Amino acid sequence: MNRKSILDALRRQSEVPVLIIGAGVNGIGVFRDLALQGVDALLIDKSDFCAGTSAASGRVAHGGLRYLENGEFRLVREALQERNRLLINAPHCVVPLPITMPAYSWSKGLLHAARQFLRLKSRPGDRGALVLKLGMTLYDWYSGRGALPGHRFFSRAASIANRPGLNPAITCTALYYDALIHYPERLCLELILDAADSNPNARALNYVSVQGVDGRSVLLRDELTGDTFPITPQIVVNATGAWIDLTNAALRVESALIGGTKGSHLVVDHPELHRLCHGQMLFYVNDDARICIFYPLGQRVLIGTTDIPADNPDSVICTEDETEYLLQSVRKVFPELKLDRAQIVYTFSGIRPLPKSSALTAGQISRDHSDQIIDSGGAWRLHNLVGGKWTTYRAFAEQVTDRLLAELGQPRKADTAALRIGGGRGFPTTGEQRRAWIARVAQTSGLNAARIDVLLTRYGTRAEEVAAYCAAGEDVPLEQHAAYTRREIQFMVEYERAVRLDDIIQRRTMIAMLGETTVALLAEIAGIMAAVFGWTEAEQHAEIERVIRLFAEKHRIVLV
Repeated sequence: MNRKSILDALRRQSEVPVLIIGAGVNGIGVFRDLALQGVDALLIDKSDFCAGTSAASGRVAHGGLRYLENGEFRLVREALQERNRLLINAPHCVVPLPITMPAYSWSKGLLHAARQFLRLKSRPGDRGALVLKLGMTLYDWYSGRGALPGHRFFSRAASIANRPGLNPAITCTALYYDALIHYPERLCLELILDAADSNPNARALNYVSVQGVDGRSVLLRDELTGDTFPITPQIVVNATGAWIDLTNAALRVESALIGGTKGSHLVVDHPELHRLCHGQMLFYVNDDARICIFYPLGQRVLIGTTDIPADNPDSVICTEDETEYLLQSVRKVFPELKLDRAQIVYTFSGIRPLPKSSALTAGQISRDHSDQIIDSGGAWRLHNLVGGKWTTYRAFAEQVTDRLLAELGQPRKADTAALRIGGGRGFPTTGEQRRAWIARVAQTSGLNAARIDVLLTRYGTRAEEVAAYCAAGEDVPLEQHAAYTRREIQFMVEYERAVRLDDIIQRRTMIAMLGETTVALLAEIAGIMAAVFGWTEAEQHAEIERVIRLFAEKHRIVLV
């Protein structure tokens, strides 16, 4: 069902059991779970799917090693269980990630850890090898035997021999494992597509915002056309994250639930730093006691993150100060490495939807999640999804869905714990399985094996559907980005709900994230989209100019 048909259906029948506002991973998780239970939920977002905080994360599925020092043992245990499930249920998007932590002493952090354990307020500092050993031992235990390799420690000499240029002040390094969500935007999209497949009456719309209320109805606005229409829900789920209090204001409900912090990241083109990563994340404590990271993402390196109190999610960018802070932080690990602004190819920033807190530092605010019900004046039940982290979205969605089902008087029919996601279904996990899968799809589609290999990496087993579409008509590589073809882009428009140019560049592909966007490429893709949507030349030009401004204002990248 395309966007127009969904809008037409909603205008004919405006009553829905559950309206979910906010198509980040938490809202999408609830939407998919409800769809599987046969609930005709409606999911909306004022922007594209997974365009806000969920796209601005560090792209790591983890239990939260540092949450142990905050005493959040339940959260760490739950998050590690969910990390393990993601590795199984979405193997095309989530892969094991080895993480190296340098330690600069043996005993630092013991007093802070003890005070935290006793629930006494304490500012964090550097973590020495003994604290890391204690934390990683507990982390391995919570992870479960055999899920991922256990932690190991390496001497100073061995660490420096392995990575010449490593800070000679280290005492040792520790290696442990979590997981990389290398394509969170696509994972969110596939959850939506899976939901629609399981229940066609569960509908998801991007570029639809809340305009206000009229009695029991919520007034919605199509951001593409300006048209408004009413929806009358039994239950409203506010899953807008950092925007929760602003969304409640539009619903005429007062709230003060969010006290978020801003996290900014850089993506750099630096072959030497990429090589020094050795395919691992470097996870370290900067001089101001903040946790920082960097790791390889394709042929680039992602560097993060800041943790600064912020309250306006619509205006967050990676500032000059943050840029300098992140660049300097890498020198904590590799003091002699030459790294500067000239190597930055992309920046992004978002606000973590954390609850209001009196913690001494932003990093000590809990990353746990909660469903808070607020009185809406009797029109509908209003649930607010506060906090949470990417890794625990499924567990959070399950908990919220069970509450919603109880309110609707409906039983749970399906469990999501072992449910594969999108292209993770039937995904080949061994070299032999992969070669057989590629050979079969190459034969049925007529595309060569190398092309199928690329599509399998990009889409998981949904690559078979993409390959069939590409083979069904005349297809050629893009002139400005030969790794993609014209019909591949057209598939994203016709079957993956892309309606704006940045939907393709930033979320249906990793072109923007990897610093591969050019004005000429925007023009080529806009031409493909114009053929589907009937855009005029003036409309194409306006869309290109809008994306150029978006990159300059939100990502501080000047496209040429």
